[in-house]
Amino acid sequence: MLYQIYFLIKGTAAIKIFTGIAVLYLVWLTVKAFDMILISSILGHVMGVGVIAVLIVFQQEIRKFFLLLSNKYFSKINVSVFNFLPFFSDEEPDVKVWSIVKACRSLSKTKTGALIVIAGESELYSVIETGIKINADTSSQLLNTIFFKNSPLHDGAVIIKNDKIVAAGCILPVSDKDVKDEDFGLRHRAALGISEQTDAVVIVVSEQTGGISLFRNSDYRRNLSITELRKQLEQFFLTRENNENENETEQSGLGGKA
Repeated sequence: MLYQIYFLIKGTAAIKIFTGIAVLYLVWLTVKAFDMILISSILGHVMGVGVIAVLIVFQQEIRKFFLLLSNKYFSKINVSVFNFLPFFSDEEPDVKVWSIVKACRSLSKTKTGALIVIAGESELYSVIETGIKINADTSSQLLNTIFFKNSPLHDGAVIIKNDKIVAAGCILPVSDKDVKDEDFGLRHRAALGISEQTDAVVIVVSEQTGGISLFRNSDYRRNLSITELRKQLEQFFLTRENNENENETEQSGLGGKA
C-alpha cells in the first residue's frame, strides 16, 4: 500500500505537499521535545485537523488510489440486487461486437482516428455528461459518421453501453503514466486513463498509422489485427450475433490484418 501511494503521487505536486506536511510534523516533535509550550500548542491544533487537511489536499490522489484497488481486486465481484431477486431482472442486450469491429476495420483502412469506450459495470455517468448524448443503436455506419474527420464530434470519445451508443464527443481523463512508445498519442493516453479508473474496454484507432489498440484494466495491446480484436471483444462480452453476420464476416475477409 505504501508503494502504491508513492507510485500515485510520484512526479506530481502532491509529493511536495506531502514533504511539507512531513517537515511540519518533525518541527512539531522537535518543539515538544524542547518543551516550547505555546508553539507546541499551536502546532498541536494544526496537526489535530491534519487528517481533514490531507483528505482535502490529496482528494484526487486518494480517489485514484481507491479506484485502482477497486478495479484490480474487486472488478470481478458482481454485487447487485438482481443477484438476490432474479425474478425482477431483465436480460440486458449484448454489446454488438460485430458492428464495432466492422467500424474499426473501416476506420483503420482510412487511417481515421477513433476512441471507443465500451462500458462495463462502471456507469461512466461523469464521462457521459461531458459529451453529446445520442442513445442510438450501435452500428458501424453511425460510428464511421461520428469519427469522420469533418464531424464536430470526431475528437472526443464514443461511449457504448450494451447495444447503444450513449454519447459522443466525451472527454476522458488522461493518464500520467510513463509510456515509452513514441507513437503513444493523446487518444492512447486518454484510453489508458479511463481504463485505470474504470473497468471499461477501450479501442483506439491511430490517425497516423491506422493501428488498432485495446485497453483494459490499466493494460493494453497495440497493433491488433481485426481477427484479434474480435476475439478479444468476444471474450469480454457475450454476444448474440446471427448467422447472417457470420456469413458476412467470411465473405468480406474480416480475418485480414488491420
